[in-house]
Amino acid sequence: MITSKIKQRIVGKGRGAIFAPSDFLDIGSRASVDQALSRLADQGVIRRLTRGLYDYPKHSPLFGALAPSADDIARAVARKDNQVLQPSPAMAANQLGLSTQVPSNPTYMTDGPTRTKKIGRQVIQFRNASPKTLVGAGSKTGTVFQALRYVGKDRVDDQVIGKIARTLDAKDRAQLAKQSRHVPAWMHPVVDQIVAHA
Repeated sequence: MITSKIKQRIVGKGRGAIFAPSDFLDIGSRASVDQALSRLADQGVIRRLTRGLYDYPKHSPLFGALAPSADDIARAVARKDNQVLQPSPAMAANQLGLSTQVPSNPTYMTDGPTRTKKIGRQVIQFRNASPKTLVGAGSKTGTVFQALRYVGKDRVDDQVIGKIARTLDAKDRAQLAKQSRHVPAWMHPVVDQIVAHA
């Protein structure tokens, strides 16, 4: 019964979903959830990525089961451990199109311990960071603050401001303005320009 309920929820999330036993504790006890996930993994419905982390893999006709993205894994790890997550400055700059460099090992800032997770061929780094670095974690605004850190105080120009502004909607801009009081002082005028950018 528990196994079929868990399977239903997993299938409902769609291929590519990553989850931990803690995501199903409303269905059954930890022991019964672990058992059900183990059974589903044995049946080939889901794949065990690492201890306490599974996915419902996407399939390609050519390559079979595809590896999940580093971003999806990092978010699932943070959710499992009840931590906040923010891309590193270099990753944030890349995501917003301010840098073409792709960090070789995806790195995330978190309020949890500094550690490295190896999942399949992927090596993902988690670095403990101060609350100031984690402003806006998990949202578009957090990515903006991190990207500004990467660009640096003296290299922010109209082009950078325009590029960032184009990725934000009205709600993001309002949130950015509100959260900017928690970031370094040099970012305040930059945020004002981003928010005012037409």
